[in-house]
Amino acid sequence: MATKVLIAGMAGASLGTEILKCLVDVSEYEIYGCDIAPLAYGLYSDKLAESFVVDRNNYIDSIVLLCVQKGIKYIIPGGEQPMVLLGNNAEVLKRNDIVLVSNSPDVIDLFSNKEKTFRFLGERGIKTPFTKRILKTADIGDLPFPLIVKPSSGTGGSDSVFLASNLEECKLYVELLLSNKREVIIQEYIDLDEGEFTIGVLSDSEGEILGSVAMKRVFDSKLSVAYKGSKGLISSGYSQGLIDDFANIRKQAEQIAKVSGSKGPFNIQGRLRNGILIPFEINPRFSASTYLRKLAGFNEVHLYLNHLINGKRNSDWKLNPGYYLRSFDETYIPLDQVKK
Repeated sequence: MATKVLIAGMAGASLGTEILKCLVDVSEYEIYGCDIAPLAYGLYSDKLAESFVVDRNNYIDSIVLLCVQKGIKYIIPGGEQPMVLLGNNAEVLKRNDIVLVSNSPDVIDLFSNKEKTFRFLGERGIKTPFTKRILKTADIGDLPFPLIVKPSSGTGGSDSVFLASNLEECKLYVELLLSNKREVIIQEYIDLDEGEFTIGVLSDSEGEILGSVAMKRVFDSKLSVAYKGSKGLISSGYSQGLIDDFANIRKQAEQIAKVSGSKGPFNIQGRLRNGILIPFEINPRFSASTYLRKLAGFNEVHLYLNHLINGKRNSDWKLNPGYYLRSFDETYIPLDQVKK
């Protein structure tokens, strides 16, 4: 009998749809999807057994009711906000015999705040970019430019991330974020000279590494570039590039995951300086690159689900080195088929 799995968060060109693609080729699952938005792209996939719009104002209750009614035991967060909301309510899910397919709640809590993230890593000897919390523009001080300005929480990928070339730009971006009630950090910009990498590290429920895959990103396509100027480049959330062994990069990433107490999926974005991986973004969840890793031979979504369901620690997989590229899909929804 197929295991029923719910992907919570199915917006277009997103993590949720990439997770779906990782599961459809595995006959062991009956896959459901939900989102708070009626026009979320993934809700209309014919690969889902059923899809649902859930109440954004009563999100957890709505999710729990859906799982109970449909007999769904496993939930995979399909984005940053579902991960945080569901992680904060892991005990509610557990009381209803629902398993959250994610990292542990304490790891989710730690890495949902970038200021806390980089302080934690720095205290444990991990090389990190200089990072500073900004409460007002006067806090910027006399720092070398360019600098990265971004929210400390509530985002994933490159959302609301700015590259400030000078003090005037930095103040402008800081004021913009503060005026929108965001917690703000500024961060050292790491040059792209030695490459940018996205690394997925999967650990089991005891913290033992099940596997890792590293991609050296390429920026030939606008899809992968959030901003490019004379002072530097900010990558977007759409990774593509070369997947190869990259043993030294993976070893460093696995060490970061171990130091962090990761138990589940863990995604690191970083750049190299003198061969050292310096992370600038860490998300304790599957990333939107997860389907590219599946194509490369490492289906981390299935491996982790299989571990949670059957207790297996399957390391029997083979990497397929090469370039992994991506684009967008389109769909058409008749007016009378819009989800309610």
